[in-house]
Amino acid sequence: MPIPEINRRTALQLMAATAAAAVVEKAAGSPLKTVLPAKHAYVFSLNMATIRGHKLGFVKELETAAAAGFHSVEIWADSLQEYLSHGGTIAEAKKRLDDLGLKVEDLISFNKWMVDDDATRKDGLEQMKRDMERMAILGCKRIAATGMGSSNTSVPNLDVIAERYHTVLEIGDQTGVVPQLEMWGFQKNMSNVAEVIYIAMKSGHPSARVLLDIFHLYKGNTSINTLPLMNPNAAEILHMNDYPATLSSAVIEDKDRIYPGDGVAPLKQTLQILLKNREKPLVLSTELFNAAYYAQDALTVAKTSFKKMKAITDGL
Repeated sequence: MPIPEINRRTALQLMAATAAAAVVEKAAGSPLKTVLPAKHAYVFSLNMATIRGHKLGFVKELETAAAAGFHSVEIWADSLQEYLSHGGTIAEAKKRLDDLGLKVEDLISFNKWMVDDDATRKDGLEQMKRDMERMAILGCKRIAATGMGSSNTSVPNLDVIAERYHTVLEIGDQTGVVPQLEMWGFQKNMSNVAEVIYIAMKSGHPSARVLLDIFHLYKGNTSINTLPLMNPNAAEILHMNDYPATLSSAVIEDKDRIYPGDGVAPLKQTLQILLKNREKPLVLSTELFNAAYYAQDALTVAKTSFKKMKAITDGL
């Protein structure tokens, strides 16, 4: 399959930008950022989607993650909102997290910040700001910025998405919580690494980051051979999962995700690329939507997720 034009343009821009940044940093006499040794280049996290089908509720989800050995989690906005609606407070949630020794790495939210409808986009931005303010209290520094609300027939073009991403990044400046541009393999104009890196760069904002996912790398047909063109530090989170050999990228769905290491995804090769020359640890966060796992004991699923990720990273 020929490489789309945007891949070539993006690669050239990315290499030029990286070289220019290095020159500017050296010329300014600023210290170079520390590159982490391999054993400190990642942390394990549980994305609550993995036990979402168990319907445990916000507090029990946290307790399950901690009992499984995790010290980092990605929480979902609707689960947190349900907890708050039933009398919980953000301050109490923070205390629960601290007592369990958990750090919230990211909030999974679906605010419609990039849609064309002005009123809908305004509401989405307002909700995103409220979510960010809550995360700031919890000590969480990231929030997912997804393509929610834009169908593949009405999605804005890349430059428009970049402008709107810049807007949410400015909200991030106010709150201290950085929106992570999440690649969705099924979402037009945000389906592969070339597109989200282009959007992030075109935003012109220094805090721009992308959120990657093993499933979506496959679904969006991002080649492992071109992934090294991306600066690994552009991604601070990688959703960990796997997929079977029997399903093509055209037909596979979220529900078909399986434990990392149980399928045919090039997991170790991907990690070797993304863990190279890291300045911050890469958050490796298991994210699954598998009904068969939802039918099992939640703690067993969480423990298995931890064990599977550790087996992959051992020996890297």
